[in-house]
Amino acid sequence: MSGAVEARLAELGLTLPQVVPPLAAYQPAVQSGVYVYTAGQLPMVEGKLPTTGKVGAEVTAEEAKELARTCALNALAAVKSVAGDLDRIVRVVKVTGFVASATDFTGQPGVLNGASELLGEVLGDKGVHARSAVGVAVLPLDAPVEVEIQVELDKA
Repeated sequence: MSGAVEARLAELGLTLPQVVPPLAAYQPAVQSGVYVYTAGQLPMVEGKLPTTGKVGAEVTAEEAKELARTCALNALAAVKSVAGDLDRIVRVVKVTGFVASATDFTGQPGVLNGASELLGEVLGDKGVHARSAVGVAVLPLDAPVEVEIQVELDKA
């Protein structure tokens, strides 16, 4: 099933990817009441990380911002896997992002803008959210960025 949100993705030249399979004992997304909570989404493209390493060392902030966009796109795929239709999204409530950071890198909010901006471009006002941007020492598979989202769905 596809609707206005997926049409908007197409307008932006984006395709909703397949849900990234779990790397361990968890689900990509779960629904509780009208909320969907995604697991942390890595910037996987066709089953692989396009780059690895620490932001501010092996990965530039600009590259990491693009990777955060990919994480958000993967998160939307995870939401669709349980909601059935992205048009059911009432709003994105919260985005939490983790940036594998070199010890002197402090630009985590700018990196996570990649995810936030994508959600705004795709969902408009429904994409406006609260957010945390956290610098960490290392992420699974040496990914530079990981993003999780929580969304509210309509009651349909």
